[in-house]
Amino acid sequence: MCRWAAYVGAPIFLEEIVTRPGHSLIAQSQHATECKTATNGDGFGLAWYCDRPEPGSYRDIYPAWSDPNLRSICQQVRSGMFLAHVRASTGSAISRNNCHPFVHENWSFMHNGQFGGFEHFRKQADMAIPDALYSARKGATDSEVLFLLALAEGLATDPTGALVRAVRRLTKMSEDTGEGPHLRMSVAFSDGKKLWAARASSDHITPSVYYRWSDSRQGWAVVSEPLEAGEGDWTELPAGHIACFEGDQITLTALNV
Repeated sequence: MCRWAAYVGAPIFLEEIVTRPGHSLIAQSQHATECKTATNGDGFGLAWYCDRPEPGSYRDIYPAWSDPNLRSICQQVRSGMFLAHVRASTGSAISRNNCHPFVHENWSFMHNGQFGGFEHFRKQADMAIPDALYSARKGATDSEVLFLLALAEGLATDPTGALVRAVRRLTKMSEDTGEGPHLRMSVAFSDGKKLWAARASSDHITPSVYYRWSDSRQGWAVVSEPLEAGEGDWTELPAGHIACFEGDQITLTALNV
């Protein structure tokens, strides 16, 4: 399983979330505490928004802890909206195209989890992507298919409904293979203005998501795991829900997947 972190609010340097805290995303790439695998060394990625609608993107296949360029970027780039991800592959190849966050036009998207038996229905899943979006399919992961199907289902106008419809389509394909778990998911995505995060599963094991408002930063941190050991002021996103973060407001909605 992967680990991820996202931020929306007043602009800050990426290092305040990604590299500097005691249990930062870089630390979680080696010593995650709330997932099956403690090490997430199969690549990493960043997507950040500044003065243009489309996000900047930096992804590579190396372990996040060993890349000095990642630390340098996080020290220099300042943004009011960014997503960061460290990867633990669930079967697809270690390649740059399989690293998150995925980006299309003004959208960025990252995922932790799996649809059981994906290797058996990957062709079917690929064929479900409309022709207009298929050229954006660069890698081989179920995560990228989920993103493209959500875009096809209307992510721009109905983010919650589009995600639900895309998840249902892939979960049904998984159920048809008979190989579980059919759904384990935590996701974060953004259009550059708002940030959404969701978690859901078809069993009792749902990937973790926490969030916290910071008065000093004037922003929301949304993470797989709290950024400092022993911090007690994080709120866990309820399983089966999606949260929308905009300004200092949060809206929670149940997911019917």
